[in-house]
Amino acid sequence: MKPIRLVCATRHSREQFATESALGRSLSIYRHATPPEFLLYEKNSYGLSTVYNSAIDHAKDSPAILVFIHDDISLVDFYWVERIYEAAAKFDIAGLAGNTRRVPFQPAWAFVNAQFQWDERQYLSGVVGHGKGFPCDNISVFGPSERECKLLDGLMLIADSERLHAAGVRFDEQFMFHFYDMDFCRQAELKGLTMGTYPISVVHESGGAFGTPTWREGYERYLQKYQS
Repeated sequence: MKPIRLVCATRHSREQFATESALGRSLSIYRHATPPEFLLYEKNSYGLSTVYNSAIDHAKDSPAILVFIHDDISLVDFYWVERIYEAAAKFDIAGLAGNTRRVPFQPAWAFVNAQFQWDERQYLSGVVGHGKGFPCDNISVFGPSERECKLLDGLMLIADSERLHAAGVRFDEQFMFHFYDMDFCRQAELKGLTMGTYPISVVHESGGAFGTPTWREGYERYLQKYQS
């Protein structure tokens, strides 16, 4: 069985990460269990795509179930290791939330236009908690999980490294912090990989940074690449 390898970029030092980040704090309670492998890119100033590609390259000689995860996520599912294996068995790329369709000029997995109009509920999938710690402040129930999707939220993405290598799927490093997940899903679709959501309980501290200047720059690059 391949090991699970968490891949996370953080601005914290390794010591700060363990006590000041949501992911670091939540991982500490599992210290008595058999820990997964962990690639922590501390004091990081590179784009997420660059960091994640480094992990994909590392896995060429050391295959693993890669889990690309943000540092502001608390893992509150006691069975998250088992859930990750199940997700990787069901889909080539799995996430926590996503959309079963993709529409022209879509600015994010959940929205259908640049005015951030939500897509219809029938197309949305997954559940994510929001807040700091547990119990969380609220839960977004987008729709049933374990549905095949066209787009996935990048807060947590799960993929078997060997399937990524076989398909030649990587992150596009022109998308540093925005649209890296949208582009990754588009590439996966073009290469015939399956994508879908899987139920793993997490709490996300961030609500996203939609509409900022850097976000709009990413959106323009995304539209230039795909023309829709």
